[in-house]
Amino acid sequence: MPLTMNREVFITCAVTGSGGTQDRSPHVPRSPAQIAESAIAAAKAGAAIVHCHVRDPETGAPSRDPALYREVTERIREAEIDVVLNLTAGMGDDMVFGSTEAPLPLQAGTDMLGAAARVEHLRQCLPEICTLDCGTMNFAEADYVMTNTPGMLQAMGGMMTEMGVKPEIETFDTGHLWYAKQLVRDGVLDAPALVQLCMGVPWGAPDDLTTFMAMVNNVPEDWTFSAFALGRNQMAYVAPA
Repeated sequence: MPLTMNREVFITCAVTGSGGTQDRSPHVPRSPAQIAESAIAAAKAGAAIVHCHVRDPETGAPSRDPALYREVTERIREAEIDVVLNLTAGMGDDMVFGSTEAPLPLQAGTDMLGAAARVEHLRQCLPEICTLDCGTMNFAEADYVMTNTPGMLQAMGGMMTEMGVKPEIETFDTGHLWYAKQLVRDGVLDAPALVQLCMGVPWGAPDDLTTFMAMVNNVPEDWTFSAFALGRNQMAYVAPA
């Protein structure tokens, strides 16, 4: 891609993030009403897309309850705000192993679902966009694996295409982007695709500019990409993106 300033930009606001971070800041919304309120406020402030996960309103723990997604979706739509709704489809892929000498059976925290169950809330809510984590990786904590096999991605991607929900392809490393292009070549996903370059998530692509440019330069010319980095580099990556 040419290194020229792109003024055709959009802002996505990830209202909650995927982790249970609500106890780290009083500003992280927890209930469906709070999440929807934050999404509406972000749209009024200029966000084109709001990216939503939901929480158990009592505990704050990440949840995949379709009823909670329906409430968030209905509240945002009832506000008649001009915003694109992006619901996560990134849950139901967690594998937590035991010790290195006894990795099986899988431990508490494991949450593995079939493809249809992982997209059921999408089927009920029909957002404009949903996420598709396009690969498997060691995800931050030791012995926790985010698991998205080629077969699972083909199944989920096909269901998203059939529903008419546009996947935002989440690429946490270079191989994830490589496979995303294969999904388009195979006709599972429609072109041009929308891809998110996820930088600095241990242990995926590091948030250095060399790796970032390697990712950008492998995005097909007719695709649309966005990018983020974690923590102190989050806002800094708005500029190079």
